[in-house]
Amino acid sequence: MKLDANIPSGPLAQKWEKHKFDLKLVNPANKRKFKVIVVGSGLAGSSAAATLAELGYNVKCFCYQDSPRRAHSIAAQGGINAAKNYQNDGDSVHRLFYDTIKGGDFRAREANVHRLAEVSGSIIDQCVAQGVPFAREYGGLLDNRSFGGAQVSRTFYARGQTGQQLLLGAYSALSRQIGLGKVEMYPRTEMLDVVMVKGHAKGIITRNMQTGKIERHAGDAVIMATGGYGNVFYLSTNAVGCNVTATFRAHKRGAAFANPCYTQIHPTCIPVSGDHQSKLTLMSESLRNDGRVWVPKNKADCGKAAHQISESDRDYYLERKYPSFGNLAPRDIASRAAKEVCDEGRGVGPGGLGVYLDFADAIQRLGEDMIRERYGNLFDMYERITGESAYKQPMRIFPAVHYTMGGLWVDYNLMSSMPGLFVLGEANFSDHGANRLGASALMQGLADGYFVIPYTIAHYFASEEKNCPSTDHPAFDEAEANVRGIVETLLKANGKRTVRSFHREVGKLVWENCGMARSKKSLSEALKRIPELRAEFWENVNVPGSGDDMNQALEYAGRVADYMEFAELLCTDALKREESCGGHFRVEHQFTDKDPEVKNGYTNEGEAKRNDDKFAYVAAWEYTGPNKKWKLHKEPLKYEEVKMSTRSYK
Repeated sequence: MKLDANIPSGPLAQKWEKHKFDLKLVNPANKRKFKVIVVGSGLAGSSAAATLAELGYNVKCFCYQDSPRRAHSIAAQGGINAAKNYQNDGDSVHRLFYDTIKGGDFRAREANVHRLAEVSGSIIDQCVAQGVPFAREYGGLLDNRSFGGAQVSRTFYARGQTGQQLLLGAYSALSRQIGLGKVEMYPRTEMLDVVMVKGHAKGIITRNMQTGKIERHAGDAVIMATGGYGNVFYLSTNAVGCNVTATFRAHKRGAAFANPCYTQIHPTCIPVSGDHQSKLTLMSESLRNDGRVWVPKNKADCGKAAHQISESDRDYYLERKYPSFGNLAPRDIASRAAKEVCDEGRGVGPGGLGVYLDFADAIQRLGEDMIRERYGNLFDMYERITGESAYKQPMRIFPAVHYTMGGLWVDYNLMSSMPGLFVLGEANFSDHGANRLGASALMQGLADGYFVIPYTIAHYFASEEKNCPSTDHPAFDEAEANVRGIVETLLKANGKRTVRSFHREVGKLVWENCGMARSKKSLSEALKRIPELRAEFWENVNVPGSGDDMNQALEYAGRVADYMEFAELLCTDALKREESCGGHFRVEHQFTDKDPEVKNGYTNEGEAKRNDDKFAYVAAWEYTGPNKKWKLHKEPLKYEEVKMSTRSYK
């Protein structure tokens, strides 16, 4: 496998404009001759499908939900970043670029991040034109708020439901193309394999989730926009249906998987309440604009109600440790800080696994009506789940798995190592390094779909001989046989354990050994247990029903089967990367009081310690076969504009 990032030459700020000019074009009449398959209909998928259809391409779009409106993009609450500088507070394209690079702990590809910052402003213009109801100031101008890892206000928002409103905008554009006949929409359909013809991705195999029918679809290219793999941990803020199947099965066909160990733990989630839960609930990072995070200074006070603890006995630990950023420290740092105080025995709530997010000062300063206007739906959600009013007492929050920065490896054109397979949004690895800043996921998804893929896929079509195969091609026979084999094996197992019990066990195993803190010992233990658990899964799983009609247990079993393999890759990557960076925290690699950066006050003891000499690269893993070790390929990270340095948010 050869990795070529295809990064354009020239100054960083001019790369994208120069690249757009250098890319080959397809004229309007010829666009009608090409078929594009889009897998996934969240922000990245819907925006790509709508835009490509508007340009004239013939598009098939697939989602496993009953409507694109139910894609997990709706769960993004707080906002979307853009370098508009409407607040006149010093923002710029370069500052957004630098904040994103720094937030990712200098483990992202520089050129991709700068392009993201460049097109961010156009995203807002596009969405406003679609009618997305962004919050506005009294005079009618678009409002902004702050998010973690930034000292400017650049986040555009629609109350606490920004993702939903953005998705409705993309869905309206998609619906228009469906109505015009340029997009064929396939809801309740799950992609189960990629079809390769002459080394290029030329189709997919799907299963109709209502009828059970296995179907073939051919195209000139395949776009994958299927989100992340956070549910490998079982409990996460992701919708229960979110899964790794599409990307992992593409990986098994030859697409390199990059940086799987880069997983994000979000610091503001409602704590786990019991074993009955199948998912966790996010409380938007935007709440940290006005909420103050604290725990009791003394362990003896942890059992008291919040109002019984005096101001002098409270530890506002983020404000104490990171005075320049305070409660808006980046997610990885805020999450580890919460874990640290809970490990010290100062956590609050059941089991001591919680910290307070307190709005008393903000309500006193701004009034309850203003807080209700900004965050009302989030406060209502919190009260429905916990039975507690955050207007009257602090929220209890705790970190939880939320987003995955790793994904299929892509070059500058968003094409994977498998020619003809393009990967957009959270499904690729390219923009966030080892830690994503808040409000950047929506930005990346829409940037990829609206403003990048229309240029780069045209270049692919113009550069390659047109070859959209018939679904009678032998490659489709082989891929369909592979899918049917997996389905039949799952149904024939007839074991004694439920699919959910296996998912819960592998998820707990990965969380405890490769979660917020990882070590050589914990990762080695996980890598020993995962193959054993995988073997037990295939021998002892029980999947009732048949494959000839609707069977949700079968769908779930296929996804958990992929988690059983993917979990091993995740832990393998985490073990190989012997440094700490962003969301990847190896306990052996952290700053101590002996390091000069701690002695001179630049950073704190216990912060992530990178090793740029040995690990300044993208880890792209190649699948070599069942129960075989993955092969590591390295893409060096070369920075032209910024200098790698120790992150400091003090």
